[in-house]
Amino acid sequence: MNADVVVIGAGAAGMMAAGTAGEAGKKVILLERNAKPGRKLMITGKGRCNLTNNTQEIDELISNVPQNGRFLYGAFSKFMPADVMDFFENRGVPLKTERGRRVFPVSDKAADIVDSLSSYAADNSNFVNARAKELIIDNGAVRGVVTYDGEQFFADRVIVAAGGFSYPATGSDGDGFALARQAGHTLYGPQASLVPLEIHEGFCSRLSGLSLRNIAIKVIDTASGKTIYEDFGELLFTHFGVSGPVILSASAHLKNPEKGRYRISVDLKPALSHEMLDARILRDFSENLNRNFINSLNSLLPKSLVPVIVSLSGIPMNLKVNQVTKEQRVGLVSLLKDFSVTVTRTRPVEEAVITRGGVNVKEINPSTLESKLVRGLYFAGEVIDVDAYTGGFNLQIAFSTGRLAGLQCAKE
Repeated sequence: MNADVVVIGAGAAGMMAAGTAGEAGKKVILLERNAKPGRKLMITGKGRCNLTNNTQEIDELISNVPQNGRFLYGAFSKFMPADVMDFFENRGVPLKTERGRRVFPVSDKAADIVDSLSSYAADNSNFVNARAKELIIDNGAVRGVVTYDGEQFFADRVIVAAGGFSYPATGSDGDGFALARQAGHTLYGPQASLVPLEIHEGFCSRLSGLSLRNIAIKVIDTASGKTIYEDFGELLFTHFGVSGPVILSASAHLKNPEKGRYRISVDLKPALSHEMLDARILRDFSENLNRNFINSLNSLLPKSLVPVIVSLSGIPMNLKVNQVTKEQRVGLVSLLKDFSVTVTRTRPVEEAVITRGGVNVKEINPSTLESKLVRGLYFAGEVIDVDAYTGGFNLQIAFSTGRLAGLQCAKE
């Protein structure tokens, strides 16, 4: 079968690319190994789909992409968050902006985003349920794609948008990386990113399910003693360790997380200085003078966290509040401002939101997303060695790169 453009992968980047190229008048074939498009998109944002981040400054967008952010300048400049929002709202999906400028459909249903994007792709391309096996390359130029069923699709432009390794049950299990290798491209990684962390300290399992909001974290590389990441927001304890938005973003900075190398310092009361927190504790103590120490912290901390803090403080739980010394109180303040846990490893890639690593950006033209090694071959989305923090930035990358690749393939 012949076409002008073949797009491999019907995720966020692939559907945007296929729709864009087809809308510009090209005959487009969209290859997808799943029977339905957008399976991974359906589960993003816990099924609500945090589709972008409502920031208007390109430099701020790039600052939220720790891996090769500058490479995306061209793609972002062609399709900013405001453009993404206009795209979906003009297609009948009302949106809302929540805390942290995260953008969701008003319905809180990822299916609305998937339906809108898949109908855009369907209106402008031919959907084919098939798995790409290899690229047809001749004389340094792409000529098409061969599927695992042996079917050949001929085109002088091919966009690889097959995702990474994260959530392999959705079909995102590395096909794009294999195709890139076949074309001679260098790959970095890939490994899990935006992923929960396993923690050495056993008290995490006792705190499983506890969510701490408005806390601050620092990630310290114990090998160098340097703070490599700081954030403010929400942390969630799990049976294996920690998760939540601040942890997922922090995980993007853990290069080769050997057991014990990284320590996470949690400031449980970031709005209070040491002196202010000490005064707050003194006030609470004055209202509980004849109570045991373990019963004096309930207005300061979540109930399930109190026994853990008491144990770590070294202050006997049954000591009367009026017997707590100044030194013990100072130690308690320090603990609340530096509640530390030790990372043992990241969770498996199956639990990662995205994949860190991918096709070497030095081998891709940032202005067009065309391969510098094979003419007519383009890359979009997670298959490229770019990854961002949580908050809608990774889907923005998918939409922006898909749009740019589609536009370029539509040019004569």
